[in-house]
Amino acid sequence: MPIPRHVAIIMDGNGRWANSRDLPRTMGHAQGEPALFDVIEGALEMTIEWLTVYAFSTENWSRSDDEVEFLMGFNVDLLRRRRDEMNEMGVRIRFIGEKEDPRVSDVLRAEIVASEELTARNSRLNLTFAFNYGGRMELGIAASRIAEDVAAGSIDPADVDEHALTARLYLPEMPDPDLVIRTSGEMRISNFLIWQSVYSEYVFTPTLWPDFDRKSLADCVAEYRRRDRRFGVTP
Repeated sequence: MPIPRHVAIIMDGNGRWANSRDLPRTMGHAQGEPALFDVIEGALEMTIEWLTVYAFSTENWSRSDDEVEFLMGFNVDLLRRRRDEMNEMGVRIRFIGEKEDPRVSDVLRAEIVASEELTARNSRLNLTFAFNYGGRMELGIAASRIAEDVAAGSIDPADVDEHALTARLYLPEMPDPDLVIRTSGEMRISNFLIWQSVYSEYVFTPTLWPDFDRKSLADCVAEYRRRDRRFGVTP
């Protein structure tokens, strides 16, 4: 089997990594940054076209105020420090999720827009951050858009199908992930790309996210390539 065109990752285990070292949970998030960028370089080496990472879920707002505040500031800082580097590497930065949520600061929203605009012409790797993202929310918003279009007369109810819904997702041109990886040993999808991953192959690894690297990615891709994808068709 060829390498996956699109790999999506649930980056899990930052807090447990920090707790196991008697460090604040925020230090685990900080240590996740070098892991992410090593994985990005690994994806580029393997010529993976799309890499989507679960950066902040809609459920993550329920975490402590201190942790949420750190994550919001960390994302601002990461984009400011790293977007030029990503641009030079030919990486296109994209975001999916509710960026207009009033809980997302104007400063972070501006950094997101600046990063997307700076890298818009790049094509070596599409790096998508699922930020303030939830799969159920995405489907609810897509359904609402369909309802609005039906009410406006721009789509016939008889034409409402899976293609109509896909066209109204956050990033309709994003291909479905071939491989979804979750780190830290947890075996659930946590509301991540629930529409797009219907035929994805899953790899669950016990490695905590800060310890994950390009070799870990290569191991997951190797496991994916050993599988037989049939998409519901008998051999």
